[in-house]
Amino acid sequence: MLISLEQILGIAEARKIAVGSFNITSLEVAQSVLRAAEELNQPVILQSAPGHSNLIAVNEIGPILVLMAEKSHVPVCVHLDHGETLEDVHQALEMGFTSVMYDGSALSFEENVANTRAAVEMAWDYGASVEAEMGFMGREEFASAGEEVEGEAFSGVYTDPEQAKEFVEATQIDALACSFGTVHGIYMQEPCLDFDRIKAIKDKINKPIVMHGGSGVSDEDFKKCIANGVRKINYYTYLAKEAGEVVRDKCAKAKENLFYHDIMLWGMEAMKKNAKHAISVFSNLQ
Repeated sequence: MLISLEQILGIAEARKIAVGSFNITSLEVAQSVLRAAEELNQPVILQSAPGHSNLIAVNEIGPILVLMAEKSHVPVCVHLDHGETLEDVHQALEMGFTSVMYDGSALSFEENVANTRAAVEMAWDYGASVEAEMGFMGREEFASAGEEVEGEAFSGVYTDPEQAKEFVEATQIDALACSFGTVHGIYMQEPCLDFDRIKAIKDKINKPIVMHGGSGVSDEDFKKCIANGVRKINYYTYLAKEAGEVVRDKCAKAKENLFYHDIMLWGMEAMKKNAKHAISVFSNLQ
């Protein structure tokens, strides 16, 4: 069942859970994640990003994701992740995506507001939802990724609650990706998350909070983030990492002919197992 981000996060808010939003870099990833969600009977978000074009372009995987979502028996949102231009946003909407993220976090506050507002007005014409970002989740900004000052992040890159309120009121977005101590990619040490900041932002904007850089966060910390207002959690790195480790182990033990379809199936089973665990945590099933 294909639904919008606003609708799927409405389900999450009613149940006080978060919906897993998985980056789809191949058909096998999409199949694994969707099977995990269906086996658990939980909503899920399938997302594709322009930055994944070296693996599969948005315009190649996008129509497939929309079709898979329409045929699924659980609520599914198809989402554009980190669209950096309004052209990216328009392309996704034309393909039938029910949600788009315009990422203007590298711009000035004023430019981010103006471009995000344009994305919102564009999405309204398609009945779609919009996520935007304030603050930074790149590894270069945070020492919590294991670089520079141990265990601390530079406070200037955290999302300010008052500015978040101003941003949401000016843009009318449906969800806000905030910076509170997570980073994209693999953590070199335990992340330092600001749970109070999540709650402060949620109280100010009264909109769902999106968590980027979720891979590597402990189950306990995921639950604390959800309790404080996170309703969408982006997830991919450790899903792919676990599948890679399983495939490496299986290949090392293979004694006869090794076929690509065997490798693909090993990876898919590992990804489904990892996705089921993540979705279970996000949905408070364990």
